[in-house]
Amino acid sequence: MAAIPRVCQSLSPADKVQCLITQEKVVIFAKPTCGFCRRARSVFEDMRQPYIWVDLTQEKDGAEIQSVLAGLTGARTVPRVFVQGKCIGGGSETEAMFKSGVLQQLLS
Repeated sequence: MAAIPRVCQSLSPADKVQCLITQEKVVIFAKPTCGFCRRARSVFEDMRQPYIWVDLTQEKDGAEIQSVLAGLTGARTVPRVFVQGKCIGGGSETEAMFKSGVLQQLLS
């Protein structure tokens, strides 16, 4: 798990989301108390795949970022998991893609 890159930190919420999902291979927008968020994170940890974890409760513009994600993905729930710039869904979808091997293909 890595921190938000400095180049993305001071941008507006919409630009921050775009910066992250275009520059990073895996980005998880999440909240630490969310079980589905922890499940998504554990998939990437089990794969030893580096990822960016954006804790929306710790970001000063976390609510705005969540609104941007809702507009971008059609869902306001967390986690919102992005791989190679595309939203693959939440925790359940991430686990299902991992179990089917699709996630590994997206990352190769």
